[in-house]
Amino acid sequence: MKHYHVPAVSIALIHNGEIEWTKVYGYLGADAVKKADEFTLFQAASISKAVAAIAALQLVEQNKIDLDEDVNTYLKTWKIKNSSFTEKKPITLRGLLTHTAGLTVHGFNGYAQTEELPTLIQILNGEKPANSPAVISDLVPGSVWRYSGGGYVLMQQLLEDVTGSEFPTLMQRSVLSSIGMNRSTFELALPFLWPEQASIGHDSSGKKISGNWHRYPESAAAGLWTTPTDLARYLIAIQKSLRGGSKQVLSKQMTEKMLTKHLGDWGLGPALYGDNDSLVFGHTGGNEGYRCLSFSYAYSGEGVVIMTNGNDGMDLIMEIKERREKVFDPDHRLDEHINKYSSPNEVCLFN
Repeated sequence: MKHYHVPAVSIALIHNGEIEWTKVYGYLGADAVKKADEFTLFQAASISKAVAAIAALQLVEQNKIDLDEDVNTYLKTWKIKNSSFTEKKPITLRGLLTHTAGLTVHGFNGYAQTEELPTLIQILNGEKPANSPAVISDLVPGSVWRYSGGGYVLMQQLLEDVTGSEFPTLMQRSVLSSIGMNRSTFELALPFLWPEQASIGHDSSGKKISGNWHRYPESAAAGLWTTPTDLARYLIAIQKSLRGGSKQVLSKQMTEKMLTKHLGDWGLGPALYGDNDSLVFGHTGGNEGYRCLSFSYAYSGEGVVIMTNGNDGMDLIMEIKERREKVFDPDHRLDEHINKYSSPNEVCLFN
């Protein structure tokens, strides 16, 4: 941990569909004043996308959104401008979830505590104070796989327009509370007393991020605060739904659709690899000052979540993975996906 300038690492291991153990090492910050524990919060970064996808698929099950309908049909406050690309094929929820919608903007840098936050519309338009370019269509939908955090911002707007609820409220009601993720929130401002239990983000030199962490109004793409234990509950809920043993979040049929491969070996939210009994779903995340990984076998009931509060945390995660590989990655397949999907904005196994 010292070598990688990572003050804290928190781990939850899943075995036979249950949380077998949790381990936490280090401190909330590099000052080593307060120890981290199993209740310590971390930014989940792009793992947020896989969790947010659940809410979208619930609306599909409720017949409020069609996976393959033009999303402009449902959007009210902002619509995708027609182009030569969308004339050939419309942008759909399926495309947004699988990163095949042909939309731009890979990831987001977040906003310091002193910076003005943009609205969702300003982010989509690339207008100040947004610090990211406009989300536009520059590829024929469905033609190629290209990771797009911008697509998930559009999905966030879609969910708000369809439900009439603010995204954090919708997620709390329909997903987080249902799963029992009681130490998780998509709120930009952490609830009362939670800031005292939040880990502080650190750069690659071990220096804390100004203001302790950045804020991400691109909530569906990068805004979840959570713990490894809560993310393990999310993974287990999907495992149970897939077996038909629980409709806690989705039906068995919808869960099967979610874990069906599309272009880029991507499902409706999570990344996928392997097949049949060896099918794996997961995601990684990389916000400023945080790196994390979630990884689960769909049918065997095994999985792991590792969260850190340092920009070099993925190197530490890989070292932990190598020591635990016999448990959750005996074939070294994780390395292949981290190398394939790594990027400067968001470090990803599947990001």
